[in-house]
Amino acid sequence: MNDPGSHTSLPAPESSRRTFLKVVGAASLSFALPSFAVAAVRRLQGSVSLGVIADLHHDVMHDGDVRLDAFLQAMATKQPDALVQLGDFAYPQPKNRNLIDRFNAAHEQSLHVIGNHDTDAGSTTEQCIEMWGMPDRYYMKDIKGIQLLVLDGNDSGSPDYKGGYPSYIGPEQVAWLKDRLKAIDGPIIVASHQPLAGPYAVDNADEIQAVLGSAADKVILAINGHSHIDEIRRVGNITYLHVNSASYKWVGGDHRHRSYGEDVHEGHPWISYTCPYRDPLFATITIDPEDLAVRVEGTGSRWVGETPAELGVDRHPELIHGEQIAPRIRDRRISRVRR
Repeated sequence: MNDPGSHTSLPAPESSRRTFLKVVGAASLSFALPSFAVAAVRRLQGSVSLGVIADLHHDVMHDGDVRLDAFLQAMATKQPDALVQLGDFAYPQPKNRNLIDRFNAAHEQSLHVIGNHDTDAGSTTEQCIEMWGMPDRYYMKDIKGIQLLVLDGNDSGSPDYKGGYPSYIGPEQVAWLKDRLKAIDGPIIVASHQPLAGPYAVDNADEIQAVLGSAADKVILAINGHSHIDEIRRVGNITYLHVNSASYKWVGGDHRHRSYGEDVHEGHPWISYTCPYRDPLFATITIDPEDLAVRVEGTGSRWVGETPAELGVDRHPELIHGEQIAPRIRDRRISRVRR
């Protein structure tokens, strides 16, 4: 669910399940990597890749375990240097222990970001840290020379809080982020659940963008989940990538409908507030020091049942049906600006 504050069943055939998430044939899209970040990327000894998945929402979806297994199977073939789940994953409760353990066992660097819904149903941040095996709610990891800075966008105390789930990077984290950016030579990727730029960004997005922009010679990318959209933009010489949900687009109570059969909706009532993706979405992000590029290898699917456009959903002035709102993560190439 990414809300700030589905008709006839269409079961996927077995052949579709076996090929869960082939890479879409969409044309690669270019987005410039600032020329002054070149020195940081050149420090790498070789290419570095991350397998990323966002907003699985295992406790909403009836097939979250199948979607996760499709991701893990694809990553076993691609063999990235780390796996990163970008939040809204699975409640840190005993019923989800098996799924959480499968993710953690899939790679020696299986990394977590805490989403706003991961502490629903009586769950706590401390339980996420313990059951998921996180070093802390925000932390740093070295991935073959890439310094991954993970933030927790669930801080309370925002001066601009407008209700609903908190969406804020508090002063303690901001101080830590500034310290890390000053101490690290780079290259750096920043990961968060809530976006730091673009639709549904944290309350103090301007502050965080200024902090990251001051280290634009080191920060090569910021990635997030939460928004359930396929989007990329640059602010203050930092590239921000919204990683689409593995499962669905939230449409809310005004557009409640059935996408699957009655048995699915009876057992998983929140699905009625979503437009599901037939297959899971995920991506591989590769940083290549040879051609000074960041490549996003995405995946594509199609809607199950009615689409957000067919339902008349219009939830954000910046979002366009078929553009950011689509069942896909597009292939992209973020390359050096050549002058």
